[in-house]
Amino acid sequence: MKKQVIEIEGRSCTLYVDSNADQIILQPVDSHDLEAIDSEVQTVCQYTSRPFSLVAFKISDWQKELTAWASPAVFGKVPFGDGAADTLRYVTDHLMPALRAMNISSAENPLFLLGGYSLAGLFALWAGTVTDVFSGIAAVSPSVWYPKWTDYAEKNTMLSGAVYLSLGDKEEKVKNQIMAQVGNALRRQHDLLLKQGCKTVLEWNSGNHFTDADKRTGRGFAWLLNNI
Repeated sequence: MKKQVIEIEGRSCTLYVDSNADQIILQPVDSHDLEAIDSEVQTVCQYTSRPFSLVAFKISDWQKELTAWASPAVFGKVPFGDGAADTLRYVTDHLMPALRAMNISSAENPLFLLGGYSLAGLFALWAGTVTDVFSGIAAVSPSVWYPKWTDYAEKNTMLSGAVYLSLGDKEEKVKNQIMAQVGNALRRQHDLLLKQGCKTVLEWNSGNHFTDADKRTGRGFAWLLNNI
């Protein structure tokens, strides 16, 4: 698999290209994610034999660019923004057309999968309710504790046909009362997806939010590749 780092419409993108792939994984990442991205790709390959290409695009302001509506700070002092719509427009209007033009897939119309970890997982879930261009969504330890998220999920239908969900078994055992809601919120998310007829799974991992993020994310993408 060929690796390269290029800029697409002002954003740094790390590409892992298999010319035989008919599915392209899109993943919002920060600097920490990029440090372990090689390990993540290796994990995907460990759990599936399906060929794929992966494109990790850099997010500069994690708490602004990945949330669809503003909210006060839940941890620390940095509030959340409402930049998710702009990020999604970048993906659909710039990134995906550029990747099609680069011919990094064996298919004329490759399938696109979207996913990520933490707030990037929440962004992927939200994007899946806004557009049907993604065949699958991987929401790994997603921040579904986010204020008003469950209300939103109950009122908006998932447009992607397959959704992978996972969470660490210690993530809901935290002192922060807002973030402690993550377990019940993800169980509710899973129930909603099942009722909507979505192909979905909820997997539980050992550890807290910071345990093996690369391996968890890799398994999530592999599940999508194996189930679409």
